[in-house]
Amino acid sequence: MEIRKAAMADLDAVSAVEAACFPAAEAATREEFRERLAAYGGHFLLLFEGERLVGFIDGMTTDERDLADAMYEDASLHKEDGAWQMIFGLNTVPDRRREGLAARLMEAFIEEARQEGRLGVVLTCKARLIHYYAKFGFVDEGVSRSEHGGVVWHQMRLTF
Repeated sequence: MEIRKAAMADLDAVSAVEAACFPAAEAATREEFRERLAAYGGHFLLLFEGERLVGFIDGMTTDERDLADAMYEDASLHKEDGAWQMIFGLNTVPDRRREGLAARLMEAFIEEARQEGRLGVVLTCKARLIHYYAKFGFVDEGVSRSEHGGVVWHQMRLTF
C-alpha cells in the first residue's frame, strides 16, 4: 500500500472511485475533479494497492470556518495558505471497505494539515457517520447549511 498526492494523470482513476462510492447526486463529476486537481492536487491523498487506486481523500484549504456548497463546485475558492483544511470526500472502493483503509487516509490527511499549520479540519457527513469521524477527534457542530446532493449533512470540526 502506498499513499501519495494526486496528479492530473490520476483524473480517470479518481473519477471512477468517486462514482463507485457516492450516488450521482452527491458525486463530483470528472470535470469538477479536473478543476480540483488543477487548483489543489496537493490536497488529494491517494491510496494505491499496487497499480489500483483503492481510496482517496480530498478537499481545499480556505480561511472560511464553515464548509459551503459553493466550495464543491468552484475550485477557484481554494486558498493555498488558508487556515482550515476542508474534506470533500473520503472514498474507499466498495470491495475494500472495513479494512481500515479510510482511517489510514484520514490520519495521513489530518497529520498533513497539522504539519502545514492549519487551525484544523472541517467536513460534513451524514448522521450515521458522526460516530466514525468522532473517533478521529472531530466534534459534531450540528446540521450544516449544506444542501449538497439534496441530503442532510452534519458539519464536524477537528481543531488543533
